[in-house]
Amino acid sequence: MPTSFAALKKSRNNSFDQLNNQLQKMNNQGNKGDDRFWKPQVDTSGNGFAVIRFLPAPEGEDMPFVRLWDHGFQGPGGWYIENSLTTLGQDDPVSEFNSKLWNSGVDEDKEQARKQKRRLSYISNIYVVKDSANPENEGKVFLYKFGKKIFDKLNDAMNPEFEGEEAINPFDFWEGADFKLKIRNYEGYRNYDKSEFAAPSVLGDMDDDELEQVWKRQHSLNEIVDPKNFKSYDELKAKLYKVLALDGGSHAPTMTAEDDNVEVDFTPKFKERNAPAMDEAPSPSLTSDDDDDSLDFFKSLADD
Repeated sequence: MPTSFAALKKSRNNSFDQLNNQLQKMNNQGNKGDDRFWKPQVDTSGNGFAVIRFLPAPEGEDMPFVRLWDHGFQGPGGWYIENSLTTLGQDDPVSEFNSKLWNSGVDEDKEQARKQKRRLSYISNIYVVKDSANPENEGKVFLYKFGKKIFDKLNDAMNPEFEGEEAINPFDFWEGADFKLKIRNYEGYRNYDKSEFAAPSVLGDMDDDELEQVWKRQHSLNEIVDPKNFKSYDELKAKLYKVLALDGGSHAPTMTAEDDNVEVDFTPKFKERNAPAMDEAPSPSLTSDDDDDSLDFFKSLADD
């Protein structure tokens, strides 16, 4: 490390190489993971474009998407990156602990609860129509994990707001529509507001035999939310206590939190177990869909 300004100037080329190597290492670590999943690529400005088609429910399954809650935060004992048992409608130790923090009336506790908020994401099968950044993905079927912004686009397509707009099923092979995914960097966040559906059409002008082959290449969604793929309450509680360096009893959670707004701050509807929920607080409207990328990177570090 340079000990003077002159040394800093002299070592700047080496520093550049070291920094670049570290960035490449980070990128490679961030790309580790499940190759069933597709991710849109953005340029150095944070902008990106692709065309995808949301696919119907896989063979033998009822729904074309699943909903997944998770947590990702760092404490003195390391990283906590785990799926939430609230996905399965079960009690989760982080949600309970967040409620206790929020209800303490201490501002620092509330800030900690915000940092440990749940995130909501959706997972669906997609067919990649156009991916200029990675053309080898075109014509393939992947899983795609996305947030509330894109889910709202799907919901709006099925439930149009204005007179004269026709409802479409975006997951339909024959009468669905390609989705133009347009990503912009807005105030440090990925913004999907300009994304839109094209006119309804048969996927790729394929005949039924070709469409059936696409359908059979889909990945199971039920597998993703199978209880066997979630850690138990006790395992998650032990991990939480380790990450936050909690003692064995004085911080034991006793309440449940639901933060149904995934866009930004922790905005829970608090409830005692088996008690009515309080009203949800309003919150701003910024997207945090790009949290997936950062969490994947942090998970790769935590798994190393």
